[in-house]
Amino acid sequence: QVHLVESGGGAVQPGGSLGLSCAASGFTDFTFSSYAMNWYRQAPGRGREFVAAITRAGDSTLYADSVKGRFTISRDNAKNMMYLQMNSLKFEDTGVYYCNAVHDGRGSWGQGTQVTVSS
Repeated sequence: QVHLVESGGGAVQPGGSLGLSCAASGFTDFTFSSYAMNWYRQAPGRGREFVAAITRAGDSTLYADSVKGRFTISRDNAKNMMYLQMNSLKFEDTGVYYCNAVHDGRGSWGQGTQVTVSS
């Protein structure tokens, strides 16, 4: 069972920046580089939504239209880490951000980290 821990959340004003991290551990049969990684978020009263994805080698990324051009996903396979740099934050970016690891159709989730964009 892959263990994922998010960090870096907090409160920020609109237009500000935050950087999230996801630390992965607990690998048994496969290494971190075997997992496609994603960020999701869940706003109050809403369902969980996709934010960004990165391939196993980190050579391709995908973003939700709502964050494209403002967020950057990256990973460091040597450190078993994934990141999400969030710039030009908006009120609607508020929510709990979750790290997700996928291998062979099976997903693992972290506990989430709160991001609050407020003036």
